[in-house]
Amino acid sequence: MSQFVSELRQTMVPGRNTKQGPLPPLLVLMTLVTGLVDAFSYLVLGHVFVANMTGNVVLLGFALVGAPGFSIAASLAAIAAFGVGALVGGKVGSRFARNRGQLFSTAAAIQAVFLVSGVVLAALSTNPLTAGVRYSVIVVLAIAMGIQNAGARKLAVPDLTTTVLTMTITGVAADSHVAGGQGSKAARRLIAIAAMLLGAVIGATLVLHALIAYPLAIALVVTVFAAAASWMLARSSADWVREQ
Repeated sequence: MSQFVSELRQTMVPGRNTKQGPLPPLLVLMTLVTGLVDAFSYLVLGHVFVANMTGNVVLLGFALVGAPGFSIAASLAAIAAFGVGALVGGKVGSRFARNRGQLFSTAAAIQAVFLVSGVVLAALSTNPLTAGVRYSVIVVLAIAMGIQNAGARKLAVPDLTTTVLTMTITGVAADSHVAGGQGSKAARRLIAIAAMLLGAVIGATLVLHALIAYPLAIALVVTVFAAAASWMLARSSADWVREQ
C-alpha cells in the first residue's frame, strides 16, 4: 500500500527535480481530454473516434461490411486527419526536442486552436449535425488529437500515452508481483485509466443531458491550462526539460 501511495503522489504531485518533472500530471489532464473528445465524437459524430485510432479501425471494419450506424467515409476522414495532426505534432517534437516543456506547451497550444474550431462549430450547430458540419468537426478534432498523441509519443513518459490504454491495462496485471513481475506501477496506470473514464463519463453526460459543445469546451479549457502551465514551468533550468 505504501508503494501504491508513493506512486500516486509521484504521478500527481511530482517534485520539480524529478526526471519527468510536471509532465505526468499534465499528461493525465490530456488523458482526460481524450475521454471528453471521444465521448463527443462517438455520440455526436456518428460512431466514430477521433482520438482512439485502434477503435476507429475496428469501427471502419464494421462499416465495410455494412453494419448499421457506421460510416466508411467518417472513419477514413478521422484516420486521415489524425495522420495529418500526428505529422504536425511530429514536426513540433523535432523542433523542440531539446526542451520538453516547450514541446508540450507548443503542441498543446496548436491543439487548442483546432479544439476552438470544434467548439465553435458544435456551438453554432443543431443536433444532429448536418453532413458538412459533421465532417468538418471530425477533421479538426482528429487533427487536434493527432497532435496530442505525437507530442505524448515524443515525451515518452512511461504509461502516460494519453490515448492507448490496452497496454496500460495489460501492464497492471502482467507486471504485478502475482504474475512474477517486478511490480506493475499500478497507481500511475490506474490514474490514466480513471482519467480517460472520467472524461468519457463527463462527456457523455453533457452530450446526453446538456449542450453538445460542453465536452469540447471543457477539453479546450483543460488543454489551454496545461499548455500555459508547461510554458511557465519550461522556463526553469530543471533537468526534466532536457531531452531524455
